[in-house]
Amino acid sequence: MVKRTSARDRPRSDSSVSDWAGGRSAPDSNRNRLSPVDRFSGDHPTSGFHAPPRLAGRTTATRCQVPTPIRRELGTHPRAEIPSSLADVRTLVLQHIACEPPGIFEDVLHERGAGLHRVELDEGEPLPDWREFDAIVAMGGPMSATDDERLPWLAAEKQLIAEAVQADRPFWGVCLGVQLLAASLGARVYPGPAPEVGILPVALTLDGLTDPVFAGLPRDLLTLQWHGDTFDMPHGAVRLAGSPAYPNQAFRYERAYGVQFHLEVSAEMAREWARVPEYVASLERMLGAEEAPAFLAAIENRAPEMRIAGRALFERWLDHVVA
Repeated sequence: MVKRTSARDRPRSDSSVSDWAGGRSAPDSNRNRLSPVDRFSGDHPTSGFHAPPRLAGRTTATRCQVPTPIRRELGTHPRAEIPSSLADVRTLVLQHIACEPPGIFEDVLHERGAGLHRVELDEGEPLPDWREFDAIVAMGGPMSATDDERLPWLAAEKQLIAEAVQADRPFWGVCLGVQLLAASLGARVYPGPAPEVGILPVALTLDGLTDPVFAGLPRDLLTLQWHGDTFDMPHGAVRLAGSPAYPNQAFRYERAYGVQFHLEVSAEMAREWARVPEYVASLERMLGAEEAPAFLAAIENRAPEMRIAGRALFERWLDHVVA
């Protein structure tokens, strides 16, 4: 998730989510103010366009003290006891901050018996040779995909993603992960017109409705949004979902898939974010001291519902792309 401050950080007026299934532009209109309940309930397709500023790099203050159930170190999670076609699959997890792990996606990988190798790039851990892995999962983070000068490891990460994807290695990117995927394929990543933050629906495109991974999901899918940057669609990519504010919410390119939104977050992860001072302070600056806790509480309350969709989506990616 990229956190930016903008003078335009206000909720947009309502526009039909289904308009974006066909890729039409949202009409310009006067912006209105929504109540805290509307903003976080998901009842308004364009509610909640607020975002905290981008965190200025990784400091001691921004380190996430993640409880053991969330931060599963390698080798500590019990192997799956059910037969699995992924027992020989090695998965590289690219993580950019400790409190944004793969969540439900990691649970599924463990259940299927897949091996995981986690690299926390913001901690200075080196990138391995991607050829040693059968699949790659890239998660979110508080930095921008264009912060190469401030965070030199981003250039190396994008190079790894580009090489792996062009070699037809299965890839799954979330939030920052999809932006890194787009950038690695030569597309532009840039600040959007207004940040998008809230429990909000995205609409599947016609291609999304027939895609082997996205098929079976509801046309209007409830998601967690927390980003300010967006991306152009890479050449040759297929757009799978959009929202009124950001038409490029998901795409596939060969065996690579990326989603701008979060479906993996657990209630425990939401509670951990509430303990990160920078996350809370930035939300309070944008939403107000009263509404920031409501947003974090909304994540916690809606997490089980979103994780059901996240599990279904990721399992289909494993079944149709990786296996």
